[in-house]
Amino acid sequence: QIGTIHSFCMDLLRRHCMGLGLSPDFQVADETRAAAMKREAEPLVLLHAKGCLRKWKQSCPVIMHYHWLEKDRRWDMDNISSYGRKVIQDALVKGGYLKGDGWQHIAGFSDGFAVDRRCPRIEIEIIEIVEVTYEKNRT
Repeated sequence: QIGTIHSFCMDLLRRHCMGLGLSPDFQVADETRAAAMKREAEPLVLLHAKGCLRKWKQSCPVIMHYHWLEKDRRWDMDNISSYGRKVIQDALVKGGYLKGDGWQHIAGFSDGFAVDRRCPRIEIEIIEIVEVTYEKNRT
């Protein structure tokens, strides 16, 4: 049988959906659904940012450490973090906390993963990289 890699993967997932914990009628999120999911998550990100970051605004490049505490190990780590970081960073830019999400604003990020069945959540640590310059003592 000849087909695309996408059709092969869909067929494989459909054949083994129950063993993977997927509903037999699962759907892959298209661009429209992904955009809707992002719109739904954005107000939650901003609500939590308002409570945690208060009046903080980015003044220099930052490193962002993401701690993904999942209820189980159902999703692959790369699927959790790649889309999640994009949604969170875009919301923080929209809310005015981050100046942007480009290289000049975010110097790097890291991800850590754990399971917390009782209280799944995302914890984010934002570290500002402050450039320090020293002047030589002139005598």
